[in-house]
Amino acid sequence: MNPSGLSGDQRGGSVDVVKDRNGIDQVLLRSSGGFSARVSLYGGQVRSWMTDRGEELLFTSSKAVFKPPKAVRGGIQIGFPQFGNRGTLEQHGFARNKLWVIEKNPPPFMIRTDSDGKTFIDLLLKPSDEDLKVWPHSFELRLRVCLGANGNLSLIPRVRNMNCKPFSFSFAFHTYFSISDIGEVRIEGLETRDYFDNLCQRERFTDQGNSLTFESEVDRVYLDTSSKVAILDHGKKRTFIIQKEGLPDVGR
Repeated sequence: MNPSGLSGDQRGGSVDVVKDRNGIDQVLLRSSGGFSARVSLYGGQVRSWMTDRGEELLFTSSKAVFKPPKAVRGGIQIGFPQFGNRGTLEQHGFARNKLWVIEKNPPPFMIRTDSDGKTFIDLLLKPSDEDLKVWPHSFELRLRVCLGANGNLSLIPRVRNMNCKPFSFSFAFHTYFSISDIGEVRIEGLETRDYFDNLCQRERFTDQGNSLTFESEVDRVYLDTSSKVAILDHGKKRTFIIQKEGLPDVGR
């Protein structure tokens, strides 16, 4: 979207581990520019992303349940190894309902960096015996969460097959952005793309080419989208720029 044993190019930033209300570790990233992000080890979920003025950029539902085994409805959920209900697993897979660990000696990630320092943390998820019963594939799922001095938030996942047996999976960042009012929002970058409409039995349509606005309930998956999508919030006079690689589709 542009301490001892912990990874991170600090350069004035910091990485701290704190406990949530259930005693589960959360990693608090602070950039040298005054921005912050909070990542829970439960689900590998980004729970908060705040500006240097203390404004929250992610939404969390007032009805969210903060106690496992429920996933918190808000922030940035990890959908793996299944997106939505397109398979035999639970909705959005099991990664968002599992306890991840901090990887203290991660392998190098091939990522593009800008000139400012990034504060980051590397998380790791491996399947439990219970997971292997419902999805019999041995894997390692790594997630790097980076916060730039300018507030840019980057999430870089990497899936490693730990067996010689090939498998297929889907992956998603299920993101809840904080906006003023849905009627004040438009989306650019999905024009003329095909999409599946989940409100019409997943029938396939083609977008007509205008920037997207919202007048009623919408539940779509846009296919093979461009690498950049913009969410323009006229109410808050704010624009989210989403840049992506390797994840071709966009849901809204």
